[in-house]
Amino acid sequence: MPLSRRRFMILVATVASTTVVPAESRADAPVLSESDPTAQALGYKTDVSKVDKAKFPRYQAGQTCANCQLYQGKPGSAMGPCTTYGGKLVYAKGWCNAYVKKA
Repeated sequence: MPLSRRRFMILVATVASTTVVPAESRADAPVLSESDPTAQALGYKTDVSKVDKAKFPRYQAGQTCANCQLYQGKPGSAMGPCTTYGGKLVYAKGWCNAYVKKA
């Protein structure tokens, strides 16, 4: 799949945020709200079953934050920090359009 300009910019912002947000501040990070402007732009949902598949055709069954490369939570945890959102906590059972399958 070719890398679009928008996708490239999201990944650049993600990498930049991981270098700016120290690990100590991630432990006390706030929970990301679906009403957050970045979350709205990327279609973030706390529950993957609520993803608007017509608006976000990239979504495929089985994709969740827990199996996204950008998710920094521990395996089995309900929440974890996400580099896309500056280390804010996202739900493991959530999803957004910045999803990148773990290698």
